[in-house]
Amino acid sequence: MRKIIRFYRVRDAYGCFSNFAPFPIELKGKTWPTSEHYFQAQKFAGTRWEEVIRLEKSPMKAARQGRSRALPLRPDWEDVKDRIMEEAVYAKFTQHPDLRRVLLGTEKAVLVEHTANDRYWGDGGDGSGENRLGKILMEIRERLRTEPSS
Repeated sequence: MRKIIRFYRVRDAYGCFSNFAPFPIELKGKTWPTSEHYFQAQKFAGTRWEEVIRLEKSPMKAARQGRSRALPLRPDWEDVKDRIMEEAVYAKFTQHPDLRRVLLGTEKAVLVEHTANDRYWGDGGDGSGENRLGKILMEIRERLRTEPSS
């Protein structure tokens, strides 16, 4: 049976897998404080809200802004959200060699974002969620195994 690694809170074991973890990424010619900032801002790419979210003081504030339906969500969001998450997570694990080592060190373990707060990106708390973030992490882990580290 494969080992299962559950993560969620930044301060817990494997908390670096969380998009709220304080590891800045460089994408689109800018520095984003966390992968959460980048992901949430891309819901409004090309609008002033993209920069407003990038400049938020915390990933929680960026998430609240991004989740607000008072803002004009880009029309193709459902089609592009997985690709954007993958882009953010890949940047994080290629731009921070220490994080790359942690991810590769999980070997073949199943990675699960364990939270009742999210049934799409996480496991829904009971394992019935889609765990898309965990799956993206595992896909990136496989990709990193074959790429030379920079």
